[in-house]
Amino acid sequence: MSDQPIDRAPTRRTVITFGTFDVFHVGHLRVIERAAALGDRLVVGVSADELNLRKKGREPVFSQGERLEIVAALRCVDQVFVEESLELKRDYIVQHGADVLVMGDDWTGRFDELKDACEVVYLPRTPAISTTAIIEHIADL
Repeated sequence: MSDQPIDRAPTRRTVITFGTFDVFHVGHLRVIERAAALGDRLVVGVSADELNLRKKGREPVFSQGERLEIVAALRCVDQVFVEESLELKRDYIVQHGADVLVMGDDWTGRFDELKDACEVVYLPRTPAISTTAIIEHIADL
C-alpha cells in the first residue's frame, strides 16, 4: 500500500453565467436555475449599468446595485460580481475558476473561442418573455 494520501474530496464543478437581469422575470429565473443545475457552484456576472447602455442602448430600469442584490438573493446563486466588459469573459472565467460558461442561445457561437478555457453551453431562452417587451408593455399602459 502506498504512503501517498488519497484525495477523496469530490470535484466541484463551477458554472458561470452573465446577464443584465433587469426587471427580473421568470425567464431570468429559469436560465439561472438551469445554469445552476449544470454544476455544484454558480457564479453570476451582472452587467454594469455602463455595459448595459453600450450593449442595449438604454440604461437599466433597476440600478446595478439593485440587480446585484436581486440575483444574489436567489438560493441557487453562490456568488455575484459586476461584469464590466463583454471582452473580459475569459478573464472572468479564469478568475472564478469556471468549468462551464452558460449563455442564452441568442449568443450562440459568440463565445465558442472560449471552449479552450471551459465548456460553453447555450441555453434556449424562455419563449415569449423578454425584458424589452415587458418595458414596452408597461410604457404602453
